[in-house]
Amino acid sequence: MDDLARQLGFDFLAISWLPQVLTVIVAFVAINISAYYLLRHIEKVAASTETVWGDALIRSARTPVTLIIWIVGVAFILQIVHEHSGAPIFGFVTPTRDTVIIIALAWFLLRLISHATRAIIARNVAAGGTLDYTTVDALSKLGRFSVFIIATLIILQTLGFSISGVLAFGGIGGIAVGFAAKDMLANFFGGLTIYLDRPFAVGEWIRSPEKQIEGTVEYIGWRHTRVRAFNKNPIYVPNALFTTIVVENPTRMTNRRIKETIGIRYGDLDKMAAIVADVKTMLQGHPEIDTDAILIVNFNEFGASSLNFFIYTFTKTVQWVHFHEVKQDVLLKIAAIIQAHGAEIAFPTRTLHLDSIPAGMQANGQVADQNEEAGRCKQASR
Repeated sequence: MDDLARQLGFDFLAISWLPQVLTVIVAFVAINISAYYLLRHIEKVAASTETVWGDALIRSARTPVTLIIWIVGVAFILQIVHEHSGAPIFGFVTPTRDTVIIIALAWFLLRLISHATRAIIARNVAAGGTLDYTTVDALSKLGRFSVFIIATLIILQTLGFSISGVLAFGGIGGIAVGFAAKDMLANFFGGLTIYLDRPFAVGEWIRSPEKQIEGTVEYIGWRHTRVRAFNKNPIYVPNALFTTIVVENPTRMTNRRIKETIGIRYGDLDKMAAIVADVKTMLQGHPEIDTDAILIVNFNEFGASSLNFFIYTFTKTVQWVHFHEVKQDVLLKIAAIIQAHGAEIAFPTRTLHLDSIPAGMQANGQVADQNEEAGRCKQASR
C-alpha cells in the first residue's frame, strides 16, 4: 500500500499515522451526526411535555455538545501527530483541550439559565400567574455570575496557576478596590438588599418625599434602579440610596381612603342628625365601599361659617382613575341627600348685627342725610 502510494506520487499517504487520523476523523464525524439527530429527537419529545427544564436543557446543550465533540476529536488527532513527530509545540494540546471543554460547559450552563428564565417567565405570563419577575431576574444574574467565577477559577487551576495564590492576591487587591470603588460596592449590596427584601418590584409605583422620588419602577439593576416619573422623565436612583431612605409603595395598598369634611348652614342645625344618618346608610350600601374597613360619618365641628360633618371610609378599588370615579359618585350622593332634606351646603359668609341708634345720633344722621341730598341737587343743577 505504501509502495503504491509512492508510485502514484502521493508520498504523504505513506505516513504511518495517517490511517489513524483518518479513522479518528470518520469516527468523530459519525459521533457528531449521531449526537445531532439524537438531540433533535430528544428536543421534539421535550417540546411535547410541559416541563420547563427539559426543553431548556436540550436547547442549551446542542451547540456546546457539538463544540466538545469536535475539540475532543481535534485534540485526539493532535496527540497522534505529537506521538509520531515528537514536536514540543504539541504540548499545549492537553491544557487547551481542557480549557475549551470548561468554557463549553460554562457556556452550556449560561445558556441553560437564560433559556430556563425566559421559559419560566413566558409560561407564567401565558398562565396569568403572579410570578415575581424581580426575584427571577436576580436569581438568573446570580447564577450567571457564579458560573463565570467558578469557570474562571477552574481554568486558572487547569493552566497551572495556584488557586490559593489567586485568592490571596484577590484579597489584597480587593482591599484596594474596595476603597476605590466603595460607592459601586454600596450600590451592589443595595441592589442585593432590594432583591432579597423586595420592598418593590418592576411595574410598581413608589415614592420617597424626602428625595422627591415618585414614579413607576422600570428596571432594577445591580448599580441603579430606573424609575419613570409621572411626567415621563426617567429617574436613575443609586441602589445604595434605598438603604437609607423611607420608600412608600402605594401599589401594595389594600384600599384607597375617602376623607372629606362637608359643611351645612347654621340654619340647618335641626337637619344635621338626619343628614348624617342618611349619608352613613348610603355609604354602607354603596357597592364600591369596603364596609369591612373603618367607616365613620359624624357631626364634629361648629365652623366659622358652617356646621361640619366628616366622612372617613375606604373604597374597594386601588386603581387611581376608578377611585376618583367612586369618590365623585359618593360626593354627588351626599349633595343629593343634603338637598333632599331641604338643607344647603354652606360657603363662607359674614353677618353684621347693628345695635339700635340713639335719638341724638338719629337727628344728626337726618341732618347729614339732608346736607348730602342738597349737595347732590347742586351738582345736578350745574
